[in-house]
Amino acid sequence: MREKLREILQELHLQGMSDALDKELDRAEKEAVPVMDLLYRLALEERRVRQEKSLTNRLKQARMPWDWTLESFPFTQQPGINKSQIKTLAGLDFVRRAENLVFIGPPGTGKSGLACGLLRQACFNGYRCRFYDAQALLDELYASLADRSTPRLLKRLSNYDLLYIDEIGYLTLRPEQVNAFFKLMELRYDRKATILTTNLDYPEWYDLFKRKPLVDALLDRLRHHCITIRINGPSLRVPKQQPDPQAQAQDDPSNPQAH
Repeated sequence: MREKLREILQELHLQGMSDALDKELDRAEKEAVPVMDLLYRLALEERRVRQEKSLTNRLKQARMPWDWTLESFPFTQQPGINKSQIKTLAGLDFVRRAENLVFIGPPGTGKSGLACGLLRQACFNGYRCRFYDAQALLDELYASLADRSTPRLLKRLSNYDLLYIDEIGYLTLRPEQVNAFFKLMELRYDRKATILTTNLDYPEWYDLFKRKPLVDALLDRLRHHCITIRINGPSLRVPKQQPDPQAQAQDDPSNPQAH
């Protein structure tokens, strides 16, 4: 009967219940577990397996290039970041409110690490997310013009709950790419949250995109519901200075050469 039941569970794609079947039936026999309790525990296991599978799929879909998390971020090494503000953002209210989040700062200050950590947090909380390098996104938008798939691509990109675009900075741009990018931000405006990281403050975007009316419209929408975090701190990529063994030896009182 167990094997027949297992076959039915597998046929119905109830893998969690199938995997836990022997364990829970053995427990029920030994402890005289009520049928309702047995069914409840099997259902819990099925839900757990499905949630894990769903999370794995969301993380795969997000295509994050790094495994960075907020827990691993070196807050103590970056005084330019308000840790409590980041922890508040990790509650993801900005995603629920469809607010944008823009990190502005020099290279190496932790913008991408924080944004990636928040994107991962959103995946864990059931949101559909996607990471894009800014140049790769613009190149994909440009390539879509050739086969006229741009509307379909824009629709897909506009429906992610949280879209993270990394490194709005020194980009190679064509007018068609600029138009498509502005259209994407227009489609997401007031509907979905977007994270942007950049080393350019807002006034410098005019030099980047070269089209003042469009930049005016972009910044008007982007900053309407937006949290801007400017990071003024040291680069986290600078290697820690290693102690000089010779200097340590000279300072060591037990070393006769130190005197």
